[in-house]
Amino acid sequence: SYTPTAEPRILGTCGAVGKGARVRRRSAAKLEPFRDGVPALIKPRTPPGVMELLPRDQIAFQRMLDTIRQVFERFGFLPVETPVMELSEVLLTKSGGETERQVYFVQSTGALEKGGEGLPELALRFDLTVPLARYVAEHEHDLAFPFRRYQMQRVYRGERAQRGRFREFYQCDIDVVGKDALSPRFDAEVPAVIAAVFERLAIGEFTIQLNHRKLLRGFFEGQGIEGESQFAVLRELDKLDKRGEDAVRATLAGEGFGLSGDVIDRLMAFSKVRSTGHGDALVKLDALGAGTALFEEGRDELRAILSQLKALGVAESRYALNLSIARGLDYYTGVVYETTLDAYPQIGSICSGGRYENLAGHYTKSKLPGVGISIGLTRLFFQLKDAGLVDTAESSVDVLVALLDDAGLSHALGLSQRLRAAGLNVETQLEPRKLAKQLQYADKAGIRFVVMHGEDEAARGVVAVKDLRRGEQFEVSEAELASTLLVEREQLRTTGGAR
Repeated sequence: SYTPTAEPRILGTCGAVGKGARVRRRSAAKLEPFRDGVPALIKPRTPPGVMELLPRDQIAFQRMLDTIRQVFERFGFLPVETPVMELSEVLLTKSGGETERQVYFVQSTGALEKGGEGLPELALRFDLTVPLARYVAEHEHDLAFPFRRYQMQRVYRGERAQRGRFREFYQCDIDVVGKDALSPRFDAEVPAVIAAVFERLAIGEFTIQLNHRKLLRGFFEGQGIEGESQFAVLRELDKLDKRGEDAVRATLAGEGFGLSGDVIDRLMAFSKVRSTGHGDALVKLDALGAGTALFEEGRDELRAILSQLKALGVAESRYALNLSIARGLDYYTGVVYETTLDAYPQIGSICSGGRYENLAGHYTKSKLPGVGISIGLTRLFFQLKDAGLVDTAESSVDVLVALLDDAGLSHALGLSQRLRAAGLNVETQLEPRKLAKQLQYADKAGIRFVVMHGEDEAARGVVAVKDLRRGEQFEVSEAELASTLLVEREQLRTTGGAR
């Protein structure tokens, strides 16, 4: 028989519930866990929209996570983790928007069978920004401001299943949150962090593209575009790369906008401004001419950011003005960032974010301005693998200590412990097998070194080492084994090996 457990279950997305979709439960008869007293086989398969990796690809992914974490900490950011589930009333504080329609609700099977009106109590987080807002508001009196946090966790969205779109994925975020005010100087530190992350990841040349919402809004004011119309125009301009200029022009001239051809021409010319170096960025800003007070404020802040990036030593090839960037989210109020790989523009933004003025307005009366960015690492890793920019890693195991016969077990165990104490990751063969089988196993598992200690080696006081990466075998005294392997491992790393 089949007995439901009280484990939480994913019910469906906010959009599906909003459309009146019913939660369908399969009956015990349809589950058919047994047939004629024999357990029925269920085809093993992952749900659509998730990334599940083999161990050596998982190692490569984990090393990217580790690199990002190290850079975040080097810039003084502190780790935060929030629950995968949030209260629905806390999570769904915004109204409308595609993201909110993709929220997954969570309900226990016990509560599900009881039924009830209204939305389920819990929902899975769809980003890390809303949980951060709740976290800062809840712990406001215990935090030191400006609060510098990094967070690297999975988030969940009911995306339409297609290649490269994920329903479960890692986001790697940093934010600096101020109390009442936050200096614009933090706006320049964030792209310095972005530059450090992608230089360390070594996935190719990249450009951090900068724009400023005050500059944009001030320019719109000068064109007679006011109020809520500015946000609508911003959203359309943010689609230039996806839809193309002709489509965006047609939309801006059509119903709901009705902009004149001259205004649209000026908007398009403004959106085409790009810089190619630090000096050129300053020249391009100057060439925009005089504008409204808000326009001038945005331009001055961009100039200050450029100056600070230069002082931080960020290579000028790493950043550029791109006045077409708007960022679709309405809460960005200042500088906005989008980072792209120069040789792979089709991948799109690999890191984005910007400045906002009130992070937690739904949860506290305190004003909490901030600036931050997010890296969608799951999607990025998938695309980098697809483009051949990330390789499968070697195993995290450095050494396999072979076992040639049962009499050598005690020596193999002791040798393994000494190698671990020296800083090597070691797997020990616990049952003797033919040496060829052990070498084949190590090669398939991606383990570089195999250490062998048979009767002949014992008589001469040495161990034999098979280096499967170089296809070489050598002997070394047992006393020098650990130091020799550590040197060999470091040499491969410094000469561009997979580790």
